[in-house]
Amino acid sequence: MDPLYSLQGKRVFVAGHRGMVGQALVRALAEENVAAILTAPRDQLDLRDRVAVARFLRQEKPDAVFLAAAKVGGILANDSYPAEFLFDNLELETAVIRGAFEAGVERLVFLGSSCIYPKLAPQPITEDALLTGPLEPTNEWYAIAKIAGIKMCQALRKQHGARYISVMPTNLYGPGDNYDLATSHVIPALLRKAHEAKLANAREFVIWGTGTPRREFMHVDDCASGILHATRYYDGYEHINIGLGEDVTIRELAEMVMQVVGFEGRLVNDATKPDGTPRKLMDASRLHALGWHAEIPLREGLASAYEWFVENHAAAA
Repeated sequence: MDPLYSLQGKRVFVAGHRGMVGQALVRALAEENVAAILTAPRDQLDLRDRVAVARFLRQEKPDAVFLAAAKVGGILANDSYPAEFLFDNLELETAVIRGAFEAGVERLVFLGSSCIYPKLAPQPITEDALLTGPLEPTNEWYAIAKIAGIKMCQALRKQHGARYISVMPTNLYGPGDNYDLATSHVIPALLRKAHEAKLANAREFVIWGTGTPRREFMHVDDCASGILHATRYYDGYEHINIGLGEDVTIRELAEMVMQVVGFEGRLVNDATKPDGTPRKLMDASRLHALGWHAEIPLREGLASAYEWFVENHAAAA
């Protein structure tokens, strides 16, 4: 199958290259025959600044842009700082997506999030579930900003024919993840808590909620592979899911984390804490039909993530 878009010989800008997904994209692109991988550290370019972003894009002249930058966090962070999650992401998306179009960028890939879907969407979640029901209240601000990003790409395609696409990764983990318990997602939080419980010779390992919600987890290097595949072989108006099609309960995940870390205490659920969405499993059949499938099993991925955490724990934690 011939690609619809080739990255060979292209100048590629990865917005958000220091984030977990951005780092994975840079690693993946380094294996491609691209002309240049462009990056911009946060202290040199505020991606919320439309004027500065427009200037950068005009000067650097990328052919393709991967918009992996975002203000991200878990349930606690989203619920505590709704205004920042909404405004920061809207400003960033507007600056990069509109700036890319005005600078003549031929291909842009916007990275969304599975939280764009309704809280009670039918499972597994297909792309057409978007905007069919209420969002999960604990992260609706972030979700609304991400939905706006999808619509920005669609608007430019509809009005101007821009070949901009949106991809919706499932829950991700891996090297470069955030281990700050106030803002982290579930896997880094569990790995850090289990590690600290082990070091403290604790008897119990406490996890939030009932442990019954089901989640799908993809290693970030698999995600980067899926994004590049979609870049080459997908050119549709609608966004496209990047997922495994498999999920586990939070309790099953916690038990796997305990095994990987080597913590032998008792697992305890704190049912006073929120569970979030009951289940979130992505239907990735569209991408699978284009010839792509994830390759890293969850337990193997958790082991590599824990190894990275231990090696980098002073900075990561």
